Amino acid sequence: MLTIGELASYAGVTVRAVRHYHAKGLLPEPDRDHSGYRRYGADSVVELVRIRSLAEAGVPLARVRELLRADQEEFAAAVADIDERLRAEIRERQRHRERIARLAAGESLVLPQEVVEYLDRLRALGVDERVVQVERDGWIPLATRSPERVPEWMARKREQIADPRFIDFYLTLSEALERTADDSRLEELADKLAAYVTQVADEQGEFYVDDTGLEPPFAELLDTHVFDTLPPARRLIELLTKRGWTGWTKLERVNPTRGATGTRSSVG
Repeated sequence: MLTIGELASYAGVTVRAVRHYHAKGLLPEPDRDHSGYRRYGADSVVELVRIRSLAEAGVPLARVRELLRADQEEFAAAVADIDERLRAEIRERQRHRERIARLAAGESLVLPQEVVEYLDRLRALGVDERVVQVERDGWIPLATRSPERVPEWMARKREQIADPRFIDFYLTLSEALERTADDSRLEELADKLAAYVTQVADEQGEFYVDDTGLEPPFAELLDTHVFDTLPPARRLIELLTKRGWTGWTKLERVNPTRGATGTRSSVG
């Protein structure tokens, strides 16, 4: 016969665990001997090993009690069910690991890979990180709201980025946003940006720069984020408006003396 310490040792658990299983009604408590000690037989070792194995597999103790009382067929079915649940948990944990790995990559967590590659391409071309981040923040709600349109939009972006003028536009934009509102160079940079947009609109049609088809309220929401994140952008748009274009997320050709008219197209 075994003491509680010997039982725990044979079953690979602690004495505290044995007492816990007693308290939960999973392992019967034997009578005490004439010395006042509880003595356990081999059957207790077998039962305790079964309890330990089920508990370590993640089976709730209430469920362990049911399984200990089940016949062989019921036990086998229950074990198969537990195994499937564990497999599902493993798959879920693997998805969590993949998400954590994507989190380490930053933008990959919330953006399609083709958008991430486009943003990385802008960085490689020397576009200011502030401009890239503003563009990234615009893509997040766009990709979430209309994921089916991302391939279409990105095809247009890849076509545009192959044009040296488009790259120069972004580099000029980066330089403009580094200027203060009273910097005389800002006027010249605004001239250059407006000339590019006008040239492309005249050659390709105003839809070419980026035909996102965004509703004005949504575009205005994104514009507000840009202006809050990058205050110099507001002054730049004021200068562009004097040169026939207004808006940020969606540029709109305007007549400076009459207000906004015409088709919209996106800057960034």
